[in-house]
Amino acid sequence: MAMTASEMSEIEKVRDSSRRIVRELGFMKPTLASTGLPASAVHALIEIGGNDALAAGTLAEILNLEKSSVSRMLRKLVDAGEIEERPNPDDARSKLLTLTTRGRATLAAIDNFGKSQVAGAFRHLSDDQRRIVVAGLIAYAEALQHVRRADNAPNASGTG
Repeated sequence: MAMTASEMSEIEKVRDSSRRIVRELGFMKPTLASTGLPASAVHALIEIGGNDALAAGTLAEILNLEKSSVSRMLRKLVDAGEIEERPNPDDARSKLLTLTTRGRATLAAIDNFGKSQVAGAFRHLSDDQRRIVVAGLIAYAEALQHVRRADNAPNASGTG
């Protein structure tokens, strides 16, 4: 089914806005949130910190990254003293990741940085605009996640 000119215009506007958001949030820089860490490591700390403990394979799925990339990143975070690995009582083949004291402090700094960014942007929006932004971003993120999951699902014949 062909897209209308209006749909194409909306797609271009979302793409443009997405690029601008990525740049404004600092994702084009080699480090993120004033941490000295790359974006993937910052996201790893956020996800590990949001759980009591997390297995590397689960983290790779959440971050939508290859397991080998996550493994290298985690090794660097362990070496930096940000996270530690513990045996997984439910699966001897995997380890559980938790934040160290240093990692919790880094996560607190990341959270403060992010909250400050959002609060600063919100100061330029009305209450109604804020509600629209929140609802729109949630819906858009969920739609993107749905597309990824659908693209990664096996097809009806069981292959793929």
